[in-house]
Amino acid sequence: MSDELTQLVRKIHGLLELLAEDKIAERDAKQRASLRKIVGTSAKKQQSVLLMSGALTQKEIRTKTGVNQGDLSTMIGEIQKAKLLDGDTKTPKLAISIPAAFFENHE
Repeated sequence: MSDELTQLVRKIHGLLELLAEDKIAERDAKQRASLRKIVGTSAKKQQSVLLMSGALTQKEIRTKTGVNQGDLSTMIGEIQKAKLLDGDTKTPKLAISIPAAFFENHE
């Protein structure tokens, strides 16, 4: 696929996710509640979770957010135990989708 086509597909995917967010939130309500409980109110942990797309290593996430290595490792382990992680823990990827404002919009 060309770069332009790839970018277009990503934009379309993003728009579809935005349009379907209410249904996705309803479907994933229990998993999202579990994720919020695991992550807590730490801004650094929340930022770290938002970067868990499978593209970054734990070290890269730590560099970008400044989260403590032990805190990140423990949190990823808990996320994996809750079956909210796809793949390995070295390049964490959430098994559920969350919007960019996921932690801001919590009651």
